[in-house]
Amino acid sequence: MSWPADYHMHTSLCRHAKGEPSDYARRAIERGLDEIGFSDHSPMPRDDFDDWRMRLDQLSDYVARVDRARREAPSLTIKLALEVDFIPGQEEWVRDLAGRHPWDYLIGSVHYVTESWDIDNPHRIALWKGRDLFEVWTAYFERLTQAAESGLFDIIGHADLCKKFGFRPDADCTPLYRRFLASARRAGVAIELNTAGLRKECREIYPSRALLELAHREGVPIAFGSDAHAPEEVGADFEEAVALARSVGYAHACRWTRRARTTVPLLAPGPAEIKS
Repeated sequence: MSWPADYHMHTSLCRHAKGEPSDYARRAIERGLDEIGFSDHSPMPRDDFDDWRMRLDQLSDYVARVDRARREAPSLTIKLALEVDFIPGQEEWVRDLAGRHPWDYLIGSVHYVTESWDIDNPHRIALWKGRDLFEVWTAYFERLTQAAESGLFDIIGHADLCKKFGFRPDADCTPLYRRFLASARRAGVAIELNTAGLRKECREIYPSRALLELAHREGVPIAFGSDAHAPEEVGADFEEAVALARSVGYAHACRWTRRARTTVPLLAPGPAEIKS
């Protein structure tokens, strides 16, 4: 069998990752993956919107770097994608980006719950202090639901990113999850099992088991991503992510080519296939 495709990887162009696509491709081959996808943070209409994404004038360079990795690693299937922030009012910008290059898929992610607060930014962690945590989670999932409903994306990224720093409300978040997942199912959008959470303060895959169990019951498909910001993170903790997916009942994972989705069996890897 092969591992699920690792569809969430960044490059040095986003200014908070390191390595070239070719470096990630070599690591993927070492890990035993047969398909990966690059989904670096997309440009915004204003290059000074924040400091953790590529500029618009770098978009063609990004595509060229991924094409170079394809030429240098012909045995590996490499998909071209973007991770795009969903911010209400910027839907036309996302449609513009979608038409600029032959993307294989687009990941829609929510980082901002207001125009100025990216809740996963360690430089803004102080903004969590004194907040009603359930209100923040509600605002986050409201935008995530809007992202799913928009029809702009193929995958919704790290669906409970709001837990990154360990700020969890005491209130039951199940109604927030259910509304989001119902929208995802209606829109035909997948969610990803993102292993970066295991490397963050929350120490848990995105999404949680509780959310993933509901996703399976709702019939929402899945994809996988390491959210690698360095070559050594490619495919990180995929054995744990696969085990989690299978334990809640998933038997298939998704792959994309030019925005068209297919599914492949999700099989348990044998010991010889787990490479460090």
